[in-house]
Formats: sequence, structure tokens, C-alpha cells
Amino acid sequence: MRAEAVLIAGPTASGKSALALRLAEALGGIVVNADSCQVYAELRIISARPSAADEAVAPHRLYGTRSAATAASVADWLADIVPVLVEARAAGRLPVVVGGTGLYFKALTEGLAAIPDIPADIRRHWRQRAALEGAGALHAELSRRDAKMAARLRPGDPQRLARALEVLDATGRSLADWQADPPAPPLLPAVNVLRLALEPERAVLHARIDQRFRTMVADGALEEAAALAALNLNSELPAMRAIGVRPLIAAVRGEVRLEEAIARGQAESRQYAKRQLTWMRHQMADWTRLAVDDLDESIARVVMDLAR
Repeated sequence: MRAEAVLIAGPTASGKSALALRLAEALGGIVVNADSCQVYAELRIISARPSAADEAVAPHRLYGTRSAATAASVADWLADIVPVLVEARAAGRLPVVVGGTGLYFKALTEGLAAIPDIPADIRRHWRQRAALEGAGALHAELSRRDAKMAARLRPGDPQRLARALEVLDATGRSLADWQADPPAPPLLPAVNVLRLALEPERAVLHARIDQRFRTMVADGALEEAAALAALNLNSELPAMRAIGVRPLIAAVRGEVRLEEAIARGQAESRQYAKRQLTWMRHQMADWTRLAVDDLDESIARVVMDLAR
């Protein structure tokens, strides 16, 4: 098939970035980030962003483009990727979009509701209530005012609950209603878009997660966490809630031993991978699965399919 783009999803530590790089190298493509943590400039090591050596092999886009002091949204990412896709087409390069953030892929292929800008005072009000009262109180409030949207969200997700409430206050409409009528997406999955998903065996994935977190620490993740802590940012910002950040900052401050911080970071990563796999099973059921244990064969097959 002559693909307009290749999309590669998978849980953390599944090898998707390595696959994307090899495909981009083989096909003359551009690697495009679809991971919500890898957009932050301050999180190169902790978010497992591609190395400088990787970036020298093929062009990379949308990595480290946002400050940790900002709350980058899926709407921000969608706006950023459109010119990247235009750039790739103009250069005759294949965009290889890779990451573990399911909402990014959903917006890319299904569109994103054009919700009006939320006034700063309303946004601040719900962020403050989330910080002071917790997710449970926000979920109860949303259930009372917008049962349809409350049923869609996890009771323990303060960021999305606050988002639903601020949209309701600012627009008078449920976020569910806004989402029911999204504009056309940048990519249509039925039109020459190859969608690939990596799903390693659980034991294999857990071993890779545990080893990678130790490697991150050896490569400077603790120092990166210290630099992030020195910025004195709001603890509820997405970058401050990235996997591994809180236990590593606790180690920097002497609140826990480094070994305990590593164990916590590994556990957080395993839990995150479980959520990613659940999303993939429900939201990406029609994506092509690739065997992680034989990527060479999978890559050869993909390259052959794309060359037809």
C-alpha cells in the first residue's frame, strides 16, 4: 500500500520508538512524537525521549517542544502536528507517528471537539478545587450536574474531571455533547494509514520496564528530577505528574531511599502500561498487531507492504 502515514502505538517500554526509527530510516520518513510526556523539554531522560544519536538517523518532530511550566493538551498537540504532516508531504517523506498516548491517536484519526477557549478564572477555579478537595469531590459534583460525562470518567482522574466541569461552566454544554460532533480529523484511518500496535507478553514487558527505569537512573534521571524540582512548579502540572517524577523528587529531597524510589517508579510504570494496554484493547481493536519478540521480521513485512 502507498501509505499517507504510519501510526505506531504501544505501552511504555514496548520498543515502539526503536521500531519507528528503523521504519523511518528504511523508508525515508520523519519520526513524529505522540507521547504526552515527551513533549516536555525538561523530561528527556524520564520520558525516554529519543537520544541525540537517534535524532541523527532520521528527522524527529514534536519532541521537547513544550515547557514543563505549561499544561500541554491534546488540542495543543493536534494543532502542532498538522504543519508537521504538511511538511512531510511537501518533502515527500513518510510521517511515522509513534507514542503511547491513546487520546493523541484518537484525535488524529477521529477529530477533536472544537471547544471554545475556557476563561482563565474558570480554569483556575476548578484546578484549585481539584487540588484542595480531590478527585472524589469533583466526581460527585460532576455526577450531580452532568451524569453522562461523569459516567465516562474515572473517579480518580482529577485533571479530566476538572476539564469536564470547566467546560460545563464556560459553555453551558456537557463535554460529552461537544465531543459528539468533532471536526474532520487530520488523518482518516481508512485512507492509506497503516496503524500498528505492539503488545508484548506481560512478563516480558514488566522485565523491560524494570530494567529501563534502572537505566534511566544510571543515565541521569535523578539529576533531571532535581532540576525539575528546582523550578518550584505546581505539583498538579502534567510534567510534575509524569511517571517516575514524584518518587525521584522524593529521593532527591531525602524523603525516601533511592532503591525505594526506583521500586515506586517501576510500579508506576507497570500500572501505566496496564492502562495503556486496556485502552488499546478497547480503542484500537482494529489496529494491526506486531510481534515484539521478532521485530526484524515484522519490520521486513511492514516495509514490503509499504513498498507495494
